[in-house]
Amino acid sequence: MGCKCSKLVPCCWDSQFNGSVLEVPDVENEEKGEADDLPSFREYTFEQLRIATSGFAVENIVSEHGEKAPNVVYRGKLENHRRIAVKRFNRMAWPDARQFLDEARSVGQLRNHRLANLLGCCYEGDERLLVAEFMPNDTLAKHLFHWESQPMKWAMRLRVVLYLAQALEYCTSKGRALYHDLNAYRILFDDEGNPRLSCFGLMKNSRDGKSYSTNLAFTPPEYLRTGRVTPESVIYSFGTLLLDLLSGKHIPPSHALDLIRDRNIQMLTDSCLEGQFSNDEGTELVRLASRCLQYEPRERPNPKSLVAALTPLQKETEVPSYSLMGIPYGATVAPLSPLGEACSRVDLTAIHEIMESTGYKDDEGTTNELSFQMWTSQMQDTLNSKKKGDVAFRYKDFTSAIECYSQFIDAGTMVSPTVYARRSLSYLMSDMPQEALNDAMQAQAISPVWATASYLQAAALFALDMESEAQAALKEGSNLEAKKNTGS
Repeated sequence: MGCKCSKLVPCCWDSQFNGSVLEVPDVENEEKGEADDLPSFREYTFEQLRIATSGFAVENIVSEHGEKAPNVVYRGKLENHRRIAVKRFNRMAWPDARQFLDEARSVGQLRNHRLANLLGCCYEGDERLLVAEFMPNDTLAKHLFHWESQPMKWAMRLRVVLYLAQALEYCTSKGRALYHDLNAYRILFDDEGNPRLSCFGLMKNSRDGKSYSTNLAFTPPEYLRTGRVTPESVIYSFGTLLLDLLSGKHIPPSHALDLIRDRNIQMLTDSCLEGQFSNDEGTELVRLASRCLQYEPRERPNPKSLVAALTPLQKETEVPSYSLMGIPYGATVAPLSPLGEACSRVDLTAIHEIMESTGYKDDEGTTNELSFQMWTSQMQDTLNSKKKGDVAFRYKDFTSAIECYSQFIDAGTMVSPTVYARRSLSYLMSDMPQEALNDAMQAQAISPVWATASYLQAAALFALDMESEAQAALKEGSNLEAKKNTGS
């Protein structure tokens, strides 16, 4: 597995994922689809987020913005298997914890199916982190500028700008009209391939930080004069995104406006879109972009009028986004292994047989840095408790196995993902699914790419009647196995 763990890796894990829930008023669900299945905004501890991101592992970084390196975004997974995106701010970005909390709570009250919603935050010591829904299907920038299999279809581009306008209209209606540095990296695609606006841009990068980090050629003219973002500045940035979607390139607004003035719209449109739209549709999008890019802020449209203008342009409205995008949806990437199959059925006897035959081979590569002083009788006792646990596990004395493995883990001198996995199954056999889930997650925190840990989480989640989370864990396990088998 190539997992390298030192004596600094936590050997016992306090899995109290309850955190204090902040009292935020419920947002009224007057619109259909206002993401009412999401939990309330809450505080997380730094330890919870460290575990969820496997120690802020480099392989979990999802940021695509080089110049924003001080504020890094990681993918992660909470105890209930909810996938999250965690933004970790530069240490000096928010010196005042109260200001950070107030800003985060305000954004956290928003709940809408057009947003990648903010789920919580963390402010311990000088750490400042935001937690949002995770969007697995990349950014608009990736699909528009760096596509591999197919360019984005015209119907999908129209859907992106409509959904984005709807997101801005919703935010404006809730008193959050300001959005910082709206660009193609801020639009993300969810499981179903639908575009969503990242909630991170609703919050400033820092208490006093600059709001625009992109090339000055794309910055609203009034921001260059005053250094302040206004609702009209956001519309200007929306105009630059309309140009991106029309052209498939990041064209500076001044150059685009020159082409529009010269009626050279052909030069502005993406050659990949040939035959996909009429002149009237192209002209209407160009007209909207021109209005959004007006030099005088007061001459730009508001989000409500953008929604009204873009709604009649929509095409192929019955076709789901994942189909238009060419994104596989709902299919497991790889077939389940015998262990995955056993966990999907929660066939504990079969799981036991497979784990017993596998032994500890998946612990290879897990290093334990032990000082000379640790090689004492205490060390021998620790190893003996593991051996006794293995004997009890083999003979299905799961109560004794839990007791012996707990002694090994609590000693804290060695780290073994397999011991956590074996204790997890022992808990499942003893009808203690929550404890089993905690151990399976700890096994994965030690070895992030170990499929067995994901499969055991699935079995525990099935036992807890958390069907959708269990299916997600199965899918993750099969994907990890597929990657291992292909050597990628």
